Amino acid sequence: MEAALAITTKYCQKELDEYGGCVVSHPASWQEKCVELKLRVAQCTSSHPVIRKIRGDCAGEFSVFERCLRENPSSAEACQPHLTRFLTCVETVDLSGIANAEPQPT
Repeated sequence: MEAALAITTKYCQKELDEYGGCVVSHPASWQEKCVELKLRVAQCTSSHPVIRKIRGDCAGEFSVFERCLRENPSSAEACQPHLTRFLTCVETVDLSGIANAEPQPT
């Protein structure tokens, strides 16, 4: 997880900052107000092999977490168990051999 977060921060800091600022500025409507910024973060992170590996290996857990967020827009705390399952999955992803890889063009 630390490697993925470090890579995401290294390559996508601007996008993460803008998205985070939007979410904080719109606590009740961030799902609608921040869609474009969320897509920018997704586009940025999708070009890195570590992120691709995590997305592939933990897609099911992440989908359940995202669905929970959509179904509970004003209560993200309700999705904590789903987030925990996703993060547990991320910790089990074998990143050996790709942790230092460079991003690929999309």
